[in-house]
Amino acid sequence: MTDAGAPPEKSDSTDQGGLGLGAPAPYRVLARKYRPSGFEDLIGQDAVVRTVSNAFETGRIPQAWILTGVRGVGKTTTARILARALNYELPDGSVKGPTIHMPTLGVHCRAIMESRHMDVLEMDAASHTGVDDVRQINDSVRYAPASARYKVYIIDEVHMLSTAAFNAFLKTLEEPPEHAKFVFATTEIRKVPVTVLSRCQRFDLRRVEADVLMTHLSNIAKKEGVEVEPEALGIIARAAEGSVRDSLSLFDQAIAHAAGKVRADEVRQMLGLADRTRVIDLFESLARGDIASAFREFRDQYDTGADPVVVLSDLAEFVNFVTRVKIVPATADNVAYGETERVRARDFATKLSMRVLSRMWQMLLKGIAEVQGATRPAAAAEMVLVRIAYVADLPTPDEAIRMIEQNGGASSTAATAAVPRGTPAPVASAMASAPARPAAPAPRSGAEASLRPQMAPAAEAQGAPTLRITSFPQLVALAAEKRDLLIKGALESDMRLVRIEDGRLEVALEPNAAKTLINDLSRKLDQWTGKRWTVVVSNAAGQPTLRSQHEAARNQRERAAEADPRVQEVLARFPGTKILEVRRLAPELPESDSIGEDPAETPDNDDF
Repeated sequence: MTDAGAPPEKSDSTDQGGLGLGAPAPYRVLARKYRPSGFEDLIGQDAVVRTVSNAFETGRIPQAWILTGVRGVGKTTTARILARALNYELPDGSVKGPTIHMPTLGVHCRAIMESRHMDVLEMDAASHTGVDDVRQINDSVRYAPASARYKVYIIDEVHMLSTAAFNAFLKTLEEPPEHAKFVFATTEIRKVPVTVLSRCQRFDLRRVEADVLMTHLSNIAKKEGVEVEPEALGIIARAAEGSVRDSLSLFDQAIAHAAGKVRADEVRQMLGLADRTRVIDLFESLARGDIASAFREFRDQYDTGADPVVVLSDLAEFVNFVTRVKIVPATADNVAYGETERVRARDFATKLSMRVLSRMWQMLLKGIAEVQGATRPAAAAEMVLVRIAYVADLPTPDEAIRMIEQNGGASSTAATAAVPRGTPAPVASAMASAPARPAAPAPRSGAEASLRPQMAPAAEAQGAPTLRITSFPQLVALAAEKRDLLIKGALESDMRLVRIEDGRLEVALEPNAAKTLINDLSRKLDQWTGKRWTVVVSNAAGQPTLRSQHEAARNQRERAAEADPRVQEVLARFPGTKILEVRRLAPELPESDSIGEDPAETPDNDDF
């Protein structure tokens, strides 16, 4: 089977529908001129051809077929080819039955393909929907064919028949005469009653891939003597969305529009598409979070006549392409896409995570609908771009939780529950075990970080009691109880304690600390404790961060464990074994308010 369309000898400019009739004819559109006349001319429908071929060779020919698929994939054409194959007969009588091998025109071929054979009836169900139309078929089906081998009834858009018309068909479909065959075609298979479907052999005609369409169009361009850029063929093939007829119609229009060589820029202008390179530039600006650059690029495209909806749709298409390239890198080898698209898509696929691409796709999908219904589409499109660029560098919730875990050791129970199952977690430090206390456990880093904040002895007049915070671990424990993972992670990894007293906190910040951290922490403390807190940034060095203290203690435990003779013996017996975590199994020690050395963290070779 070839995917290049009808052979040259069957489709020159003097034939009638590719049948080599030899009579000069006025210009015919490409969709009719290169309409397939045999199974070997069908493109992208290998499964249908194989099934029909096997059925004809074994004599297992059903009484009815139903062909379904999107517009322009060849349903009616396939129905006519089936009718021709059923009635193929040579003048010398050498062909005795149905066959898919039709190298030359038979006795009935020309009339069948031109839809004027008296034994092949074509009916458009969109305009003949009533039971009376079906009754005429039921009455005529009893009579033998006039000249052909079979009477073939081709009913297009069969889903348009009324319920009564379908019911009138059922008995005839179930037990038709031996000389009658039915071929139905529809784009809405779900609207056909199950009682009809069960009596037919169903074929789903698939969309034709863009690269196959490009090859088909390229061969037709050679036959027509038309010079065309490969990128232009790719644009047409993608715009056709798998429809052969649409691709030929667009190619016909592009030839007339160009009046010479068909160029990619002219095809984009004809179809109202944005420049793909500029769409990719817009995508890059959004991925960087550079909203000013994205605004300029969008306005430039809009000023040159690009439709805001089309720009966002092209942007969504490129997001989809990058996503597919990330999942299946071989997708970037598809010649239906330009060289620039393929190269840059590979680059973006390696740099952007799947979650970022998925989030961008969801926002574009929702944004396109908003722009379509907006009174000012350009302004609405700009707001969509603002949203996409604003969240470009923000982590997703599970990524944020994972970052906090990595920066601050083990997280709270809420954080652990939020991480998807199966996600590899970093080695965490031991959690303070206190089943008898209602407080949520928090990590220890040189001190017991699970210390509960103490309730102040006096309550404010007509207000809730205030909390008394006198140590940094109490502050971390409070953030853990409030389930504020961002503040808790910042306290553990971004702050170095200089001084703390109830109502006042003096800290030094790590270079990567958020700029709004001090204000956010002060506001949170006011809410949590019920009193005014002053949070000050100091120039002093301060104590090491809790995370640093935790890592130092963990390293010390691991070094002590590695020095233990029993552990060394295990490591020697099992090559490649590593110490991942050292946990202390001794009972919990009394709580301490100091940030200094914690006796519970002191390594003991007897406690493994």
